Amino acid sequence: MPRPIYRELLPITAGKAAIGVLAGTLWMGLFGLLASSARGYVWWTIIAAVLAWPVLAVLTRFGDRGVAAGAAVSTGFGLAIAGLVVAVRSFGGEWLLW
Repeated sequence: MPRPIYRELLPITAGKAAIGVLAGTLWMGLFGLLASSARGYVWWTIIAAVLAWPVLAVLTRFGDRGVAAGAAVSTGFGLAIAGLVVAVRSFGGEWLLW
């Protein structure tokens, strides 16, 4: 008797992950454009990430995991950039988050 072969219904491919990266980059970029200062940029980036992550969790569970993974990568990268902005400014003596 042959062994069963299990296949993923929606396999993660490079193309789907690239679409997710593009979508996440656009999402973070649009929120970043709302800012008029470094403090505003950091807060808008945090808001964008907080709004994106539950959507990505639902997309991971019920939708395309490749797109969700790509969007999560770009969202995390955008949040890391905001963290670097906070770190650089705090070394200069200015705390941006308050």
